[in-house]
Formats: sequence, structure tokens, C-alpha cells
Amino acid sequence: MAEGARILIVDDEEDIRRSLAQGLELAGLTPVVFNDPADLLNSLSRDFYGAIVSDIRMEGMDGLDLLRAALEIDPALPVVLITGHGDVPIAVEAMRAGAYDFIEKPFPTKVLSSVLVHALEKRRLTLENRVLRSVLSDETGLDGKIVGRSPLIETLRREVAALADADVDVLILGETGSGKEVVARALHTEGGRAERPFVAINCGALPAEIIESELFGHEAGAFTGAQRQRIGKLEYANGGTVFLDEIESMPLDLQVKLLRVIEDRAIERLGSNKLIPLDIRFVAATKVDLERASQDGRFREDLYYRLGVVTVSIPPLRARMDDVPLLFHHLAREARARYRREIPDMTPDVMAELSSQSWPGNVRELRNMADRFVLGLWRPASESGHNDDPERPLADRVAGYERSLIAAELARQNGVMKATYETLGLSRKALYEKIRKYGLSDGADAGETDVSEATHSIDADVTVK
Repeated sequence: MAEGARILIVDDEEDIRRSLAQGLELAGLTPVVFNDPADLLNSLSRDFYGAIVSDIRMEGMDGLDLLRAALEIDPALPVVLITGHGDVPIAVEAMRAGAYDFIEKPFPTKVLSSVLVHALEKRRLTLENRVLRSVLSDETGLDGKIVGRSPLIETLRREVAALADADVDVLILGETGSGKEVVARALHTEGGRAERPFVAINCGALPAEIIESELFGHEAGAFTGAQRQRIGKLEYANGGTVFLDEIESMPLDLQVKLLRVIEDRAIERLGSNKLIPLDIRFVAATKVDLERASQDGRFREDLYYRLGVVTVSIPPLRARMDDVPLLFHHLAREARARYRREIPDMTPDVMAELSSQSWPGNVRELRNMADRFVLGLWRPASESGHNDDPERPLADRVAGYERSLIAAELARQNGVMKATYETLGLSRKALYEKIRKYGLSDGADAGETDVSEATHSIDADVTVK
């Protein structure tokens, strides 16, 4: 169950309070009982991790008054109201006012515990969301450029910090969309060349017939159409950094000339015999195995070894899923600045769906999602009506939400089954059954075995009347 979470129960009938507390304890939750709503409110804060269970009809402050007062402290607090049959219209009004759910008497305590488990998960994600915003607001320097808190990203930041002032050429390795240019810019801006030009060249996007002119420049009359002198990108970057993205796409004949420039730190414009000395740093990036490409004759071996003296590897997003919420916040803030739009509420459902994706397009794919989110063009299935369609049966809507929570936790735990079912408060057998039911990929670690033994758990069935 949710470790550290508390369920605050208030009811003016002692028997009801005792019955609820016993049932929730058997379900693995931690209840705290109150007979006075004012005492309960004194226990609340914006950092409170838990949920509230309140009867509607109480002497003095009733459940609706308690709901309003609790939501003034934090509008995201989950408040579950217990109602009698005649209170249902009032409960519907309370739902519109912000109640998390209401349960009509009599009911088995396991019904209440199921509602509370979902409420606690949403509360956990809400609190994590706030922490992420706080972390982002404090980020400066490399923390604000290479975003994340996973060990892999901490290692990457340390490498960049160590290399930024070293003024050595660097080869960056990473999948498409993993952030190679971000790392290249960080090497530039955190080093001594920060005030000089940073020139990015996509070797795969330039036509072969003009790439040499783009890099080295040309003199007037050097070839048909060259009416005036042109400064090439390498010369323009003098004093700064040249970023050669998709270096594996550079034609072999041009690789020879680039190798000469890297070794001599000088160029000749097309149509000229004059050497122009350069003071530049080269940062190259590739998504392929350049060593194998050089062995296969698709890339010059001497250039590979010249560029690969120092290499930096960027982990794919799927290897650092814990960074997804923080990174999504960061990208949404960038999108807000670009589009001059306010960021919609990042609900727990948004975070759950983000954590359930595999992100084959890495950070670029996540950035596209953040852009669509800020523009109002994307919402998770549970918020877009797929799960909350009033025409769909309640069981289907609940199942859709349960599926998203399990998928998110599997992703968060990197597919480790034991950690997943312990965090969700399920038995191993129950988790496997739900994975099969919802068609999820379990990603079980090597230490897990097939479920062959029956598991038993205490199922509280106390009925509140």
C-alpha cells in the first residue's frame, strides 16, 4: 500500500468510526479517526499525503462544510463522502463542488478501500508534481540544460562539466531525439567559448553538391553561380564551437578534407590557395556505431579515431523513466514561452500516461507531446473521454483507469514485478492476472518465475450500515 499515507475519518457516531477504522486497517491502510471535523482540519496542509473520509450528516460542521474547508487548504485533497440513501442529491452537489467520490450506505469496507487506493495514487502524483515544479524553479546552469535526476543523467552532467573547459574535441553518441545537440550546446555554453559562435551543421540535411561550399566557403568565380565571396560555416565559427550532427552522413571524400581541417586547424576557401587559421572546437554526434561503420568502409577509420578520443554517451529516455515527469515539466515551460500559452493542469492522469509510454523517439517525442499539451491538442485517454465517457459502463471506466495506473507503475519500476506489486499493494498472482487481463507487457526481471502458487490475502468485508 501507499507507504506513509493516512486516511482521516470523521463521523459523529463512534460505532461507524470504529467499524471503518478496523476495515481499512485490514485492507492495509492507515486510518486516523476524529469525532470533530475541526480537529481533522487542523491536521491538513498542502503537503498532506492521504485522503479524507467523512459522513455528510453530522452535528455542527457537516460533510459539505468540511469539504469546502478542506478544499480551501488544498483544492487537490481527495475527500470521500459517506451518504445515506436520502443524501444522494446532496452528494451529487458535493461532487460538483470537488469531492473525490461518494459512497452510499450500506457498503462493504472493501468498496471504500478500493476507492481510497485510487485516491491515494492520485494524491501521490499530485504531490510529486508540485515537487517537480519546485525543483525546476531552482535549476540553473547545467541542471537547467540537461534535465533529470536519474543516476545516468547525473553521470552525464558530471562528464559535460568536466569536458566543458577542457577544449577538447568530443564525439557524442545517442539515439535519434535523445538530445545530442542539447549536450553539444551545454559543452559550448559552460566552457570558455560561450561568448563566441556556436554553429550547428546537420551533415545529413545538406545536399552533397553544396556541403563543401557551406563548410569551407568560396571565392567569387570559384564555380558557376559563385558571384561573390562567401564565408563558410567553419570560418564563421572561428573562436567558437562547430557541432557536426549526423557525422556518419558526410560523404567520404569530404571526410578527408574535414580530417585535414581538424588536424591543421586551418581551411582554404574553394577557389583559393590561402590558408585561413581557425581556433574552433569540434563536437560531432552520431546515432550509429562509427567503429563498425569504419570497419565496413562506410566511414573513414582515421576520422573516427580522431573524433573518438573523447566520447559522451546519452542514455535513451526509456532507460531513465524516472526523469520523464521532470523533463515534461521543463519542456512544457519552454513551450509556454514559445506559444505564449498557459500550461494546462498537469493532472495525475497526465503523469500516469506519460510514465506508461516507451518513448521510442526519446526527448524529441516527449517535446512534441509537451507542445501539443500546452496548445491544448493532447490529453490522456482518461481525461479525453475515453475512460470517463458517461455512456460507458462504470466498470469499463474504472478498468481503464486501473490499467493506466498499473502500466505507469510497471514503467516506473522498470518492469520489476516484485517492486510493482508491493507498491500497488497487490499479490504477485493478482498483478499477473491484471497484466494478462489488460494485455500489458510485464517486463518481468530475470528473478521472477511463473505464478504457480495460490496467494492468499485478508479481504476485509466489514459492512457499514
